[in-house]
Amino acid sequence: MFFNLISEAYAMGPSQPAGAESGGMGNMLIQLAPLAIIFAIFYFLMIRPQQKKQKEVRAMLDSIKKGDKVVTAGGIYGVIDSVEPTTVTVKIADSVKVKVNRNSIATIRTEEEKGK
Repeated sequence: MFFNLISEAYAMGPSQPAGAESGGMGNMLIQLAPLAIIFAIFYFLMIRPQQKKQKEVRAMLDSIKKGDKVVTAGGIYGVIDSVEPTTVTVKIADSVKVKVNRNSIATIRTEEEKGK
């Protein structure tokens, strides 16, 4: 009786010859679909907004000019005194000027923020 069960299990094996798969390409696309969906979600929720923010920061840094009121990454408020390709000189008091890397400018203060 025990041997009868084993022989039935072998009898239910694949009916196609080895190497002949049905729907191989379609099966692969179905398996890759969740991975593609996850990548699309990551792109639209993480990668794309980060690229947009980097573009805005680059445009802000490129638009810096003398007389702009800025805040550095260290939290120092000042006025741009001179602009060079990689550095800017920030006037933080009457006779105090600090030369900082252009990338360390965090924000340019707008008219609404200047009153606060």
